[in-house]
Amino acid sequence: MILALRADGPVTELVLLQAGGRELDRERWESGRQLSVQLLEHIQQLLSCHQHSWKALTGLIVFQGPGSFTGLRIGITVANTIAYAQDIPIVGTSGDDWVIAGVRRLRAGETDEQVQPIYGAEAHVTQPRHGSPPA
Repeated sequence: MILALRADGPVTELVLLQAGGRELDRERWESGRQLSVQLLEHIQQLLSCHQHSWKALTGLIVFQGPGSFTGLRIGITVANTIAYAQDIPIVGTSGDDWVIAGVRRLRAGETDEQVQPIYGAEAHVTQPRHGSPPA
């Protein structure tokens, strides 16, 4: 099984594919600011719906951007962690055909070892206010 994950905006997408690349299921949900709380549960439910466990995963595809700083950071971190824990290949892709591109890369035996996000712009990090106590 191959799991594809896209978390570059308020809607998160999971795609479950057979090892050959045929799509079995696709789920989209409005994750908003709850992505870090919901993501693993949604992956677990998707696998369970098809009577599979984490051990059934043979590869991961993750959309690497551009997109939301926080969404990409959470999604890619979860994907990298699953790939490491399950000792399976992971590839990062972009564009409209991100799933197809990922399947091609996995079939070719490619792996990114660790996917890095492409934000498309500098992150807008909130600066501490003057006079705030140190953390």
